[in-house]
Amino acid sequence: MTSSAAAAFSLFAPPYQELMAIDTDEAFPEDPRVRGGAALVWSLGCGYDERHLERIAGRPGGLPLLVMLPRSGTVSKVRSRVLEVLEDARPQAILPFHPKPEVGELRLLLCWDPEDLAGEVLDYLWWRGLRLDQENRRIIRRTVELSAELRTLSALSRGVYLSRRALGRRFRRSGIPVPSHWLQFCRLLRATLRLQNGQEPLSSIAASLGYPDGFTLSNQMHRLIGVRPSVVRHRLGWEWVAEAWLYKEWLEGGLEIRLEGFPDRPDPPDPETPGRATRRGKPSRLAPNHGGSDRANAGRRDMKRGSAA
Repeated sequence: MTSSAAAAFSLFAPPYQELMAIDTDEAFPEDPRVRGGAALVWSLGCGYDERHLERIAGRPGGLPLLVMLPRSGTVSKVRSRVLEVLEDARPQAILPFHPKPEVGELRLLLCWDPEDLAGEVLDYLWWRGLRLDQENRRIIRRTVELSAELRTLSALSRGVYLSRRALGRRFRRSGIPVPSHWLQFCRLLRATLRLQNGQEPLSSIAASLGYPDGFTLSNQMHRLIGVRPSVVRHRLGWEWVAEAWLYKEWLEGGLEIRLEGFPDRPDPPDPETPGRATRRGKPSRLAPNHGGSDRANAGRRDMKRGSAA
């Protein structure tokens, strides 16, 4: 990688001091915790071809996309094919042309705190290939919304009007993580946004979210997601945290739906042959192009949010 703001593709990564030009076919680390906090920047003013569109359509989960438009006089020449790819690519922001993007503004975009966090989480899950049915979407939306106040699975069950047993059975049949993990993940997601959007001490954030102390929150985050709050504070964005959680759930058997880009994992040991395990065959991909949107019935998301910012 080389330092450049004029390449078609650049990586904006910690410590967020400059854009680093990358090749169109450059590979990204498989583990989202390794690439966490980075964003892919696509400068349309540098030209584009089919390889660029493939790169955008197939970018890994947890890697936000920032799109830089060409000069105003050439925006109308952007092909409809490019616009179609962008609609399905779920960009974090689409920004007006600038010969040298301001890294401070890009930092603010990465640590953006969504007004509708529940809607953004559902939108991200759909983009990643988790095709949840209507009832599961309702439950997860409520879980995100209630996670600012609820602490226990019993309280969550009352909040979604299902017994703990019925809730657990529903999620188990759907192949998604257990309800208690969803609740804990949502609480940690709120902690992530607080860590990145202020200078609050960890102890204060932990207390406001119902943890006994910062040490407990840190251990919970490491157990569930695989990273510590000190890492999350300096690696901006929440999508990579969500991706790291899904990745860990997949590896540990909590997620039965294999998302694009996830590796093989060992099968559980054969009870008739203790200590031996085979590897899963590679399944078909659920969503090769991350297509679709959880808000399809309500219309496409506003792709000009970044411009307004």
